[in-house]
Amino acid sequence: MPSSASANQDRVSVEERLFSLVLALLATEAGLTKSEILSTVQGYRQRYDRGGKNQALERQFERDKDDVRELGIPIETAESPDRPGDNQALRYRIPKGLYDLPDDVTFTPEESALLALAATVWREGSLSGESRRALTKLRSLGVEPREPVIGYAPRLRVRDAAFEPLSHALDRRQVVRFDYLRPGRSAPRRRTVAPWAVVLHEGRWHLYAWDREVGATRTFLLSRIVGDVTVVPGSTFDAPEPGMAEQALAELDALWQEQVAELEVEQGSDAAVRLARRRGATADGSGYRLHYTDAEIVADELAAFGPEVRVVSPEALAEGVRTRLERVASAHAEGGA
Repeated sequence: MPSSASANQDRVSVEERLFSLVLALLATEAGLTKSEILSTVQGYRQRYDRGGKNQALERQFERDKDDVRELGIPIETAESPDRPGDNQALRYRIPKGLYDLPDDVTFTPEESALLALAATVWREGSLSGESRRALTKLRSLGVEPREPVIGYAPRLRVRDAAFEPLSHALDRRQVVRFDYLRPGRSAPRRRTVAPWAVVLHEGRWHLYAWDREVGATRTFLLSRIVGDVTVVPGSTFDAPEPGMAEQALAELDALWQEQVAELEVEQGSDAAVRLARRRGATADGSGYRLHYTDAEIVADELAAFGPEVRVVSPEALAEGVRTRLERVASAHAEGGA
């Protein structure tokens, strides 16, 4: 039986679940089966039972489909050629061409900020039901409202360039090659992999794949793939065991749980407001505990707060933040010379 702290940590809001569902159905050309959705999408996967007792979760998914369609977002279904008439084999997707904004419609940063501000005002006012729909729609268009709005810029979600070619290769079971730049390396390294799953974790896309060179599974952050993803001609792979996406997410969750940063944060600062809203963050006075998956990414984020944050531990993370701040100081000194 999960503890109350764990249950609160895993609770996902309706807005976040619907947004994650929209994002997942937009991200696949071939579509996702119900079991794939329930086992991998944020808001469902936390309650998914591998033993098959998911009737309540399936009813939740049916209600969520209706809510998404009510927003004006089209969800298509397609039967599996191998299993006609089998509802469990239906594949769901959102046809991207019908949902994209017209090419001539764009938002300036100021307009995006106003949209986010309006959505926040609606949510805090009497039109709470409508505001939830507006916020979900905005998030699915790429605008991420933040609270409080003053002093915050809207965060735009953009899929990495490697996303589409990897998704195509995964659907076709094609082996791919790409150059991957690991943190601290001056040059990328060529990787040849069989893509098993592309998953969204902590707002970032990851590839879970069989690395042919090392003969083991590896997880790659899509934003670190350099250049084009190319298909290895005539090279395919057998379908992996079911549940690869779930396994990838479980491994990333375990890493996130294991890695904890101890911080000192200036009270009332921008850093204190932002960090307090992160999943799993806890605060006691000026002391903060923060879970993270990628040390390089969290070092970038913490360094951006400047003197508002000091890393107490681990030392490697503290050193990473110091190095970034020293680079900034050096760049400013050279610019002022």
